[in-house]
Amino acid sequence: MIQFLLSNLYLLAFFSAFLAFVLAYKMNPVIIYTARVKNLMDEPGDRSAHSDKTPTLGGVGMFAAFVVSLILFGVVVGLERPDLVKLLSLVLATIILMFLGLKDDLIALAPKKKFLGQLIASGIVIFLTDIRITSLEGLLGVGELPYLVSVVFTVFVFLLVINSFNLIDGIDGLAGTIGIIASLSFGIFFLLNNNYLLALISFSLIGATIGFLIYNLSDSNKLFMGDSGSMFVGYLLAYQGISFLGLNADVTSVFTVPNAPILLLAILSFPLLDTLRVFVIRARERRSPFSADNNHIHHRLLERGLSHKQATILLAIVNILVIELALLVKDLEINIQLVVVTLLGSLLYTLLFNLNRLREKAIKFNDLRSVKNQGRVVRIEIQDEFVSQRIESSPANNGVNEKARVNSSNANINEEWLIGEKRIKELEKSKKQNLSTKKWKEKIKSAKIK
Repeated sequence: MIQFLLSNLYLLAFFSAFLAFVLAYKMNPVIIYTARVKNLMDEPGDRSAHSDKTPTLGGVGMFAAFVVSLILFGVVVGLERPDLVKLLSLVLATIILMFLGLKDDLIALAPKKKFLGQLIASGIVIFLTDIRITSLEGLLGVGELPYLVSVVFTVFVFLLVINSFNLIDGIDGLAGTIGIIASLSFGIFFLLNNNYLLALISFSLIGATIGFLIYNLSDSNKLFMGDSGSMFVGYLLAYQGISFLGLNADVTSVFTVPNAPILLLAILSFPLLDTLRVFVIRARERRSPFSADNNHIHHRLLERGLSHKQATILLAIVNILVIELALLVKDLEINIQLVVVTLLGSLLYTLLFNLNRLREKAIKFNDLRSVKNQGRVVRIEIQDEFVSQRIESSPANNGVNEKARVNSSNANINEEWLIGEKRIKELEKSKKQNLSTKKWKEKIKSAKIK
């Protein structure tokens, strides 16, 4: 029975995910309690999507669950020496990133030191295990890469994915959900190729992330991933993506895909597209590409009235659709695939904004009879921000007297009543009538005095 379990990679992958899930699920309450007692909490700021202090050490539980599950099953399976070297190198690299992220979560860390740590972690697996991107398989006319170019490009990919994933960790559930989708996509490929080490890496990460998401999405016992978690997960996704390209190019692989670079871009489409988008916006505004703002896609969805869970679900669905799109066009020429996936993928993500604009228009022109007489709210969009205006009605002024109150983009639509532009026009018309009446009365009064 034990021999059967050890020889069945699918069962090993399931049990590695299950063990990582149980460990993360049991450890996270301890982490939350410790963070609250020691006041190791995230303080909400101007850009924060939360108003309460929240523990931000979720990466610690994810890392511990992942490492324990990976090492345990790696030993049980009896990995060969090359795979053991890869396993130990990977653990060493993730330890460096986890502690750098932990320091950044607790007392802040200079960006230069973070980049240096990411460079060291990338170099460890590149030089010790020769994990590199050796070919672009004809993408943009590029085939085999010289060794030095291969090393530099691989380091660039590590840095890009790590920091892109760090940037999308802005709302509840998003980074974890996207990480699960990406790791599952890679994991299926590794299972089909019967690669024990890479499959264990993928599914151990999935289990640890699910154990974290339960608390990240909780209302009463919330936990943030923090930089320790986002850099850790981003690094593992970059490692899996680079390994995916290498395994696909291996002539001994049982299962391959004809468009591995395109599929990799599709799997990581959301963090990469979001990073490119905010960098372009910041460059256009002549700001540093690393300056903080609320221009991320998930921030925009929140501003348009979606909840954290709704935005996460929508973005996850679009990410899956982009992956499916890459699989559907796999028979086209690879550069045509790049254009199709990039354009249609970008269109799918931007379509979310347009759908919400239609929703806003429907709300604005809602039935005025549903508005309470006690107070009415006008919500209009000015330069991609919401302006809410309270209108207090009174019989003395025929329902026209206004008391204005301007709210931020975080106006609570659940507590405010909305009316449309029709009401605004009615108010302006009524104001003009009252003004003309007042002037007419003044004229009559002055004529009587004369």
